[in-house]
Parts: sequence; C-alpha cells; structure tokens
Amino acid sequence: MVRLALALAFAAMLTAGLPWPGLFLAIGLGVSAIGCGWLAYSRPGAAGGARIGAAAAITVGTIGFLLGTARVVMVLAAISRIDHMLG
Repeated sequence: MVRLALALAFAAMLTAGLPWPGLFLAIGLGVSAIGCGWLAYSRPGAAGGARIGAAAAITVGTIGFLLGTARVVMVLAAISRIDHMLG
C-alpha cells in the first residue's frame, strides 16, 4: 500500500507539469495518494519505515494536488481576464 501511495504521489507531481489533462490528473492522483497514504499510515501495527513512507506520500500527494489546483485557478483567472478585456 505504501508503494502504491508513493507511486500515486509522484505521478501527481509529474502530471502537474503536463499540458491540458495534466492539471486534472494531478488533482485526482493527489487525492488518491492522500487516501492511500492515510490508509497505510493508520494501519495498526505498521512498521516505522512504512509509516514514514506513508507520511511522505501524503505530503507529496498534497503538493501535487495543490499544484494541480493552482493551475486550474490560473486558467480560470486568465479566462475571466480575457472576458473582461473583450466585454
């Protein structure tokens, strides 16, 4: 579960820089990484290394999610600005 969470988290970071569908993929993968990381972190009797890896996945997934969200906000702001310039 920790490896899956880490893979999802780093995929979210990678897709945050891709063109068009990347921002939505980053948001989705970031949420998935946070969820998988939380499940791995809260597992009773988990080893310390697994918990640290899960916490890292939560952190990196959150950053990927925030980067994707920031791109969506920037696109919406640009569309609004163009609308005001034309109208």
